[in-house]
Amino acid sequence: MKLLNIESNDIRIVGIHGLGGIGKTTIARCVYNTIYKHVERCSFIADARETFQTRGLVHLQSELVTNILNLVNPNITSVDKGINVIKQRLSNKKVLIVLDDMDQNTDLSAIIRKRDWFGFQSKIIITTRDKHRLDILEVDRAYEPKEMDSDQSLQLFSNHAFKMDQPLKHYLDLSKDVVATT
Repeated sequence: MKLLNIESNDIRIVGIHGLGGIGKTTIARCVYNTIYKHVERCSFIADARETFQTRGLVHLQSELVTNILNLVNPNITSVDKGINVIKQRLSNKKVLIVLDDMDQNTDLSAIIRKRDWFGFQSKIIITTRDKHRLDILEVDRAYEPKEMDSDQSLQLFSNHAFKMDQPLKHYLDLSKDVVATT
C-alpha cells in the first residue's frame, strides 16, 4: 500500500516479484480489495500470462477495457485499435489495474506503454517471477515478498489444516514433514 502512494496524484506502477507460490497474487488481491472502492474504474486480470499465451494480446486489451468501462463488447479487433481505445477512453479515468503473472513473453507495451494513457491517481500493480521484467517496464517501486521460515510455514499450514496455530501433538512430526517438502 505504501509503495502505491494512494493519496498522491501521480500515476504509480508497482511490481511484485518473487518465486512461484510465494504469495504475489495474494498480496495483489488484498491490495486490490482494499482500494478498489476508491477509484473510478478497476480491473484485476488474473493469470495474464496464460491469457496472453492462449488467447492473445487483443483479448487481454479487450478484457481490460471491458472491466474498466463495463462494456459488453469493446470491439477491439487488432492490437493497434486496442492501443487507441485504451489511450482515448482511459486517459481521463482514475483506474486501478492488476496484471497478474506477467512473464518476459507478455507484451505489456500495448496495454500500459505510457502513463498518460491513464488518468491522475491511477495505480497499476504487476506481478511477475522475473524482476528484470519490472526493470524493463520502469516501475516506480518493486516489492519482493520474503519466504516464510519453518515456524511461520508450520503456523500457516496448521491454520488451514487444523484451524489452530499449531497442530495437535500427534500430528506435529507429520505436519513438519509436509511443510518441509516445499
